[in-house]
Amino acid sequence: MDWSIFQFLLPAIVATLIIAGIHAYLGLHVVERGVIFVDLSLAQIASLGAAIGVWQGFDPHEPGIYWLSLAFTLIGALIFAVIKGHEAKIPQEAIIGISYAVASAAVIVAMSKATGEAEHLKDMLVGNILSVQWPEVWLTAAIYAAIGVFHWVFRKRFLEISTDAAAVAARGISVRFWDFLFYASFGFVVTRSVAIAGVLLVFCYLIVPSVGAMLYARTIGGRLALGWVMGILVSILGMYFSVLFDLPTGATIVCTFGMVLAVMAALRPLIRRGGGSGSPAQA
Repeated sequence: MDWSIFQFLLPAIVATLIIAGIHAYLGLHVVERGVIFVDLSLAQIASLGAAIGVWQGFDPHEPGIYWLSLAFTLIGALIFAVIKGHEAKIPQEAIIGISYAVASAAVIVAMSKATGEAEHLKDMLVGNILSVQWPEVWLTAAIYAAIGVFHWVFRKRFLEISTDAAAVAARGISVRFWDFLFYASFGFVVTRSVAIAGVLLVFCYLIVPSVGAMLYARTIGGRLALGWVMGILVSILGMYFSVLFDLPTGATIVCTFGMVLAVMAALRPLIRRGGGSGSPAQA
């Protein structure tokens, strides 16, 4: 193994540690809520804000692009929070899917009008985690640390709503208000992550470690631990393969996530049989 590759990858590796850490936690909530594609939808809405900014003459790398993307993401968060409710006649996942489709189409339209910056915009939307620099890493760490503290303070309320929103609403608590806080904080994370890693990779960070952890753990703590370990190790492995074989970084990490998850799913019955009547979650 060429260890000089890891020296080159160090900023990207630290960035993945940060991204994987918070996305594994948020992924638990997303899976429990059954809104699996909310990350993709919010990410695409953030991309739409960036696309419109470039169309209007913003430089793809200036701070204004981030703030415009964040504004669009917060609007999406408000929509998803408002349509959340037991009396809603339209499933929330349907609205999320429609939002994703419309935002994706709008991005294409905006890109068609920003021909001079199309390549830069493409790089920004797809993401290139290998190009991340230390200032971006530390800024991302600061943003995610603040959001992490926010979620830690209100962790019980968020978890209650994710697992049993009906019971929370029955106590007279505004589920929509807390949903907006959740989706808004989620939007801050997604907007920042997409700019670094791209839409598909961010989706993998959110969902795949949570699903993989659910195969082997029942408790929230156990799932978080397994999700963090999986997210970090698979990210490093995917980046190493990308550099070693000269492959697109984001796509390589996504494929590595898929392969590792398939192996974990295949090994689970063997581990369960090997443990007798016990469950891996209890080990």
